[in-house]
Amino acid sequence: MTDTSSGKSIGYLSAVSIGIGGMVGGGIFAVLGLAVEIGQGGTPVAFALAGIVALLTSYSYAKLSVRYPSEGGTVEFLNQAFGSGMITGGLNVLLWLSYVVMLSLYAYAFGSYGSTFFPSSMQAVSKHMLTSIIVVVLTMVNIVGAKVVGKSEEWIVGFKIIILLIFIGGGLWNLKSQPFQLTTGSNPLQLVAGGMIIFLAYEGFELIANTAKDIQNPAKTLPRAYYSAVVFVIVLYVLIAFVTVESVSTATIVQAQDYALAVAAKPFLGNLGFNLIAVAALLSTTSAINATLYGASRVSYIIAKDEELPETLEDKIWNRPIEGLLITSAFTLLVANLFDLSSISIMGSAGFLLIFGAVNASNAHLYQKTKSIRWISVIGVIVCFIALLTLIWYTLNNSPKDIFVLAFMLFSSFAIEAVYRKYRGR
Repeated sequence: MTDTSSGKSIGYLSAVSIGIGGMVGGGIFAVLGLAVEIGQGGTPVAFALAGIVALLTSYSYAKLSVRYPSEGGTVEFLNQAFGSGMITGGLNVLLWLSYVVMLSLYAYAFGSYGSTFFPSSMQAVSKHMLTSIIVVVLTMVNIVGAKVVGKSEEWIVGFKIIILLIFIGGGLWNLKSQPFQLTTGSNPLQLVAGGMIIFLAYEGFELIANTAKDIQNPAKTLPRAYYSAVVFVIVLYVLIAFVTVESVSTATIVQAQDYALAVAAKPFLGNLGFNLIAVAALLSTTSAINATLYGASRVSYIIAKDEELPETLEDKIWNRPIEGLLITSAFTLLVANLFDLSSISIMGSAGFLLIFGAVNASNAHLYQKTKSIRWISVIGVIVCFIALLTLIWYTLNNSPKDIFVLAFMLFSSFAIEAVYRKYRGR
């Protein structure tokens, strides 16, 4: 529905769809197997814990979006709170790198699910081939114009939600005659760590912030849209995780980690269910890559406008930031093909926990201007910090090599900013 009197075109339902579409963009298809490997029977709890962090942070995003509506979203909030300094610049570069990691996750998931349609002897090669092809093709689509895929975005979001609801409904129906017994299978600290490693599955709600200028009645619509989207996805993820751990053994899920959701559908939906989930994953990750490429290239453009990245990323061709798009795609190809799912998830989740912690701090700092309850955002900062420490603890104990990858990502964000500032004499 279009509000012609105000000239703003996005209502409550459209804003909620943007948030849900961003969160269920491919993350659940990619990280479910990893979540079960870590959380085992407690995987639903792990998803709930990660969701609580996202819900707390959505309060800060809602308040900041109403006060500072901008297509810059997160970048704008950090600049408003702390100015265009070294820390803000480094965090903005980290945001861009985190988008690259998200793109890598989506591309990895596309390759993993797509490879299931190939003979087992070809799956390893076909996964890398499909992972690369989808990034290249959608980069070309964004160069020509993202409207080709953008027009079908709402249909794709609707389709994947319907498929996931069928999965949940079929799974619960299949389990109704079985005795229910919740088992966690992991110690509490490991459950928290599992939730934080898969935290990036909740990342997309902040896309609502980038549309704030076009929201009808923003003071009322934005908070409702944020909370509705996050709560819906928490319930969706918890139910998916519950059906998965109750329907299929942990060993089976771990063995098929990269396409776990399709395997989880097989016991009660058969081969048709497996193929339906695989097709939904391909469509979902395609739309997510397209939308994230579009967004990430514009993030680099906005950061460059603030003189926190080289001016070449500010140049536009055909009214699109082509240089930023090509650099983003090149980095995505490297990360998606060189790192495994666990490394990608750790990098992405750590990046967004830091960013979301900073956004909570921004709202705590600006609470008078945003008319916020300060302690909610302060709790958001503390929770993000504890979650990040738990993630680092788990990584040190279970995958020490990934700590170096994570450290390099964080170091690079601020090193790029420092070198560029020195180059510009700022």
